[in-house]
Amino acid sequence: MTIAANRSSAPCGQRQATPAPVPGALPVLGHTGQLLRDPLAFLTTLRDHGDFVRIRLGTASVYVTTTPELTGALLKNPDCVVGGPLWSTLEVLLGKGVATSNGPLHRRQRRMIQPAFTPDRVERYATVMEQEAQATTARWQPGTVVDIGSEMFATAVRIVARSLLEVDSLGEKADRIGQALHTVFDGLYRRMILSAGALYRLPTPANRRFDRALATLHTLVDEIVAERRSSPQRHEDLLDTLLNATDEHGQPLDGREIHDHIVSLVVAGAENVASTLAWTLHLLTEHPHQERRLVEEVHAQTQGRPVTFADLRQLPHTRNVITEAMRLRPAAWIFTRRTAAATTLGPYRIPPHTDIAYSPYAMQRDPRSFDNPLVFDPDRWHSARAAAVPKGAMMPFGTGNRQCPGDHFALTELAIILATVVAQWRLQPAPRSDTATRIGITLHPRRLLLRAEARRP
Repeated sequence: MTIAANRSSAPCGQRQATPAPVPGALPVLGHTGQLLRDPLAFLTTLRDHGDFVRIRLGTASVYVTTTPELTGALLKNPDCVVGGPLWSTLEVLLGKGVATSNGPLHRRQRRMIQPAFTPDRVERYATVMEQEAQATTARWQPGTVVDIGSEMFATAVRIVARSLLEVDSLGEKADRIGQALHTVFDGLYRRMILSAGALYRLPTPANRRFDRALATLHTLVDEIVAERRSSPQRHEDLLDTLLNATDEHGQPLDGREIHDHIVSLVVAGAENVASTLAWTLHLLTEHPHQERRLVEEVHAQTQGRPVTFADLRQLPHTRNVITEAMRLRPAAWIFTRRTAAATTLGPYRIPPHTDIAYSPYAMQRDPRSFDNPLVFDPDRWHSARAAAVPKGAMMPFGTGNRQCPGDHFALTELAIILATVVAQWRLQPAPRSDTATRIGITLHPRRLLLRAEARRP
């Protein structure tokens, strides 16, 4: 079989393997049609053609890793840098912040922002998370229908704005940031797949909406930075860290870098967290036994009081539910790299300037790595079973020097919000809810409507 042939290693002296071409490419378009019609299904089937395969976007070739081993090697290979179709698209939004930079620049930026995410800082931010989670659930009324995606997104944006930026004009700016991000995300995926830059300069209604939203987002970030620069008060947040950081040569971040870091972290802290929470709450409606276990765990720990940061260590099932939701329904579902020089991955020789992609969505549903991979099973993350998961099969926050600097912040936020919601409300599917996957740069339910019923003590 093709898989067996491609999985073999190449001992010294043997000819190196070549990526298997994926059938079904059309003239001129290549596999673009499949990626636009049903990208998740298409990426999931690539493992049937080998562990390292070649697809075409138009006339350009893109290689795809389909195994944890090769994907881990890709992410740790210094010759494979952040680049390719995804990051070329995201630079429109993120600029040259820590998410998109490479090499010495990335290392410099990462060192300078890391102090904003130390454990003691995250514990302090958790107070804001607790307050915003309580404020969100307090707005709901028994029997009302809640648009969970919108609610979780608004909550996540407010947490980022209050904890990492401590914005004075919080409400108005947080709401406008959220609205702008929604519009921008809608337009980014097609720009990644259809690399036709000239088309996006045409004054179509969709392009005008995208451009206005992007300009609004950048203007709001500039206003936030200007507001802080004019304030005599000191803050212990991300923005102060950025404004006061210096590198090993005593040089501060310039204004453009500060702006791009803020955009990167707001995007990750809002969109990814909101998507994960929406999918988690949806999965719990489909698995009432897991929901009951979750509620019982939270109530046993808190005895009816609000959930706090100090409770999280005693909520293992809550953590496992979140991890399993991220496995089955990852927010970030595709990543790309580009080779800066000729290099190798396992037995494969790769020329410079080659685009390589991998899909967490596809790998995290691979039966070669997970038993019953389509089943929502939080218990698979108990220590004994989790140890059997191949290294690299589950990397929700990346790995190595590209691991998300805000991973502890995000996990804390997810746990506090989820525990707060389930402790107070029983959520059930409502009419006109649409749980189909909306595919953009991230994955989230198209329109998740849930009816809220108050928990009885």
